[in-house]
Amino acid sequence: MRDEYDFSKSKRGASVKTAKERITIRLDPDIIEWFRDRVRGGGNYQTLINEALREHIERQSGADLESTLRRVLREELGAANP
Repeated sequence: MRDEYDFSKSKRGASVKTAKERITIRLDPDIIEWFRDRVRGGGNYQTLINEALREHIERQSGADLESTLRRVLREELGAANP
């Protein structure tokens, strides 16, 4: 270790760069407990909540795509088999 350090160009506080946005959200205690129970022994329950929300959004988008594809296929098959 050095005897002396130069902190003249340093800045106060932690500088954490992330693409995530900090928010405050109120969740029921049983929901938080469920996610915390899944990460016992390591991990972050907030990350699990984020992944669950992302998966839900992707499923919702996929459902729209699926219903559109089914409708188009029905129309095309109906037109091909009069």
